[in-house]
Amino acid sequence: MTAAFMDLVDVTIVNVAIPSIQQDTGASFTSIQWITAGYALAFAAGLITGGRLGDIHGRKRLFLIGIGGFTLASALCGFAVNPEMLVASRILQGGTAALMVPQVLSIVHATFPAHERGKVFGLFGAIVGLGAVMGPLLGALLTEWDIAGLAWRPIFLINLPVGVAGLVLGSRFITESKAPKALRLDLVGVVLVTLGLLMLIYPLTRGRELGWPLWGHLSMVGSLLVFLVLVLFERAKARKDGSPLIELSLFQIKSFAAGIAVQLTFGIGLGIFFLVWTLYMQMGLGWSALRAGLTGVPFSVAVSAAAGISVQKLVPRFGRKVLQTGVLLMITGLLLYTVEADRYGMGITSWQMAPPLLVMGLGMGLIVAPLTDAVLSEVPKEHAGSASGLINTVQQMGNAIGLGLVAVVFFGSIDDRLAPQQAGPAFAEAFRHSLWWVAGVLAVIFLVMFALPARPRQHLEGGGDAVTGGPEGSGPVRGRPADDGDRAGTVSAPGTGTAREPGAAPGTEIASGTGSRTHSVSDADAAPDRTPVPTP
Repeated sequence: MTAAFMDLVDVTIVNVAIPSIQQDTGASFTSIQWITAGYALAFAAGLITGGRLGDIHGRKRLFLIGIGGFTLASALCGFAVNPEMLVASRILQGGTAALMVPQVLSIVHATFPAHERGKVFGLFGAIVGLGAVMGPLLGALLTEWDIAGLAWRPIFLINLPVGVAGLVLGSRFITESKAPKALRLDLVGVVLVTLGLLMLIYPLTRGRELGWPLWGHLSMVGSLLVFLVLVLFERAKARKDGSPLIELSLFQIKSFAAGIAVQLTFGIGLGIFFLVWTLYMQMGLGWSALRAGLTGVPFSVAVSAAAGISVQKLVPRFGRKVLQTGVLLMITGLLLYTVEADRYGMGITSWQMAPPLLVMGLGMGLIVAPLTDAVLSEVPKEHAGSASGLINTVQQMGNAIGLGLVAVVFFGSIDDRLAPQQAGPAFAEAFRHSLWWVAGVLAVIFLVMFALPARPRQHLEGGGDAVTGGPEGSGPVRGRPADDGDRAGTVSAPGTGTAREPGAAPGTEIASGTGSRTHSVSDADAAPDRTPVPTP
């Protein structure tokens, strides 16, 4: 969770300090763009590879390497002597974050049983809420305080004690886990996925600043061809040696495929909202970075509070309806925000923004933690790293697409030749216009969520973890196709959430007392002196 918080904060904390960095280092406009874009590109391009490396070499090991590298890169950023060193250090920071972040969800999925993961994902959702708003607030505070005359440098140096603490705690308390059968890194897949993501995300990240050049459009179209080649190669790789970079069989799991679609669309909506919201407050209303950061505190508190109860209390009882209620709450908050912004105009205050932000925060809190739980609920443990990398990559792609769409939904409604006194009202009007777009994206998400299971598998009555390698000829677990783990007679991950269908052969699950949950059976458990007890 420390690693997830560090990454979330680092993504947003830099934007607030850009003016101070430019003034102190004399960085050019291009260098400033690369300070933010370099991190995002390295992070997005390495997530899938980082997740798979955890499956192969051990998730704890990759986590510690990642957090150690991230801490070192943060120190290099903080002590950078020129813009070139800062850009290079930011790229290194993004690359090491790509090793660190995918391990967070995969360690949770592989380590905790299904009945405990709800608590952990609730905490994860609370961290997401805090990180989303704490970045700008911390950036503003650290820059304005000018600690020891260091100006912007503490925004990176603050990662040092946090990173060291993460290393110490991680080495002591995290249990090592990896895929049960030996996997090899798919180097061709690494090259293809990295190339495809760069061709897609780089133009989206810098397209607006560069005026959407022709090469950017060609690059994005070309990325689709690269992804097509990647899919064909990964299928052949899976048939050949069962060790692809991306486990395409995951997309045959309904909950995973539907969850990935929701993650992508949700990322688009958030990418649009958070950028136009910042532009509205700081450039439209003329607020300081600190005031803008403090305005977001109600949103952060609401996300954290709702995330804490959604997975543990609400989803087990109401299932998918909780996530859809969260979407409806976010749409309600956006509409309320539109009314407030129109009513108070340029005189709107932070207190008047608080009610819509609270409603939106509650809605987001009902989504972020249960969605992650739902996406991973049926994923086999041996593919947890690959799945986690895909989830994070899709989120980054969604955010990048959302940022690219800001040029259309926000700047597209602003006249290029505005008098200074017209800029504020024009930005406020563009913000209200953008909120309708975000509401439309959320409406699409509401519909896509119908493809999610009505209730996550680990919350079904009698649901739990099942043996994949049961009696000979029994076949794989329901909900996913046979994979190499099934053929080898291995057991599924604790908490993969598969439930025995009515009429399925008995003896494939172990009842947990008189409760409704079941637990997976390891090879040791299946020994003669510990025979699985059939579920009635």
